[in-house]
Amino acid sequence: MGGISVVRQIHKDMPNEDIIFFGDSANAPYGTRPAGEVEELSFSAADHLIAKGAKAIVIACNTATSAGAGDMRHTYDIPVIGMEPAVKVACDRGGGSLQNILVLATELTLKGQKFADLIAQVKGKSTIHTQPCPDLVTIVESGQLNDRARVRDAISGYLAPFDAETLDSIVLGCTHFVFYRSYFEEMLPGHVAVIDGNPGTSHHLGTVLRELGIQSDRPESYTGTVTLENSCKDKATGLLAESLLHGDAPR
Repeated sequence: MGGISVVRQIHKDMPNEDIIFFGDSANAPYGTRPAGEVEELSFSAADHLIAKGAKAIVIACNTATSAGAGDMRHTYDIPVIGMEPAVKVACDRGGGSLQNILVLATELTLKGQKFADLIAQVKGKSTIHTQPCPDLVTIVESGQLNDRARVRDAISGYLAPFDAETLDSIVLGCTHFVFYRSYFEEMLPGHVAVIDGNPGTSHHLGTVLRELGIQSDRPESYTGTVTLENSCKDKATGLLAESLLHGDAPR
């Protein structure tokens, strides 16, 4: 379900593009699964979308990107756009001064080589703290975003090891976590920036589509379709997906 936050960003930035979203709630959460299993599930989802006529694939999940983006780019002949925690964006906010940054993500993302490489690129520019937050995935998937007591309790527990007053920014390194933006902004000191990778991913997608000449040629006044599919076929999952897409949950 986290990928729906990415769908919202892309639809906002490129409203004349048609979007098909495939959520894999039947196998969620990915963040606690072995990397090989996540890669296999990601390939299965990509094959399904390509069969539907997709002109580009966005892996709207930091964990799945970490596990399989490289192999997918070598396998498919259409663009494959991945995600990564927006650590560079957080570092650049300092204008050259050292930043104190907390990255919230899944355990698999934080353990992955892709994240290690990302941290190596900013070494010496910032102090990076990390915190896996599995319950924040579960709460979204179970449709409990509006249970303020549970959400605040979970977030408080994950933030407890850190002195929020000393932080410059928090990076939401999982697409599920974007739905908690209003909670983080409410619970953190006002000077702490809350940053996610969705705008950068959407911008990258738009750049790639234009460079390849495959962007929509429809007028900007045209509103593209957004189709939501899921490996979990029950009615409750469909209703939750629609709710997240249309902003009925906190942002």
